Amino acid sequence: MNDVTMEIDKKEAETPIGVERSHSRRTYVPRVDIYAADDNFYLLADMPGVSQDGVDITLEKNQLTIRGRVENQDVDGYEPSYAEYRVGDYERTFVLSDTVDRDQIEAVLKNGVLRVSLTKSEIAKVRKIEVQSEV
Repeated sequence: MNDVTMEIDKKEAETPIGVERSHSRRTYVPRVDIYAADDNFYLLADMPGVSQDGVDITLEKNQLTIRGRVENQDVDGYEPSYAEYRVGDYERTFVLSDTVDRDQIEAVLKNGVLRVSLTKSEIAKVRKIEVQSEV
């Protein structure tokens, strides 16, 4: 059997044309998984090195933007001799449909994974329609 190894590189966030970033740090697109349940959607974003104070989530109109700021990891008095991990911030934007209740969005950061819970709006929830018979 062959061992299959998949190398995953961080993807740098693209800056839209005509937009200038206000900082010179690298910005990466966090990898995200999205799950659907009966009443919720769950968005899980990998943001290693980000603390709770470094997370910023905004909702403007129908755009949900998550940003994560990574603190500098330099060790005083030492210079790196070899580094595979590149430090940078994270940013990703999602367009929400009308199926998400904008007042019921919650987020938790644990072990470098941001979990955003998006509650489905009443119009998006599955309803059982009772069928009546006519005699």
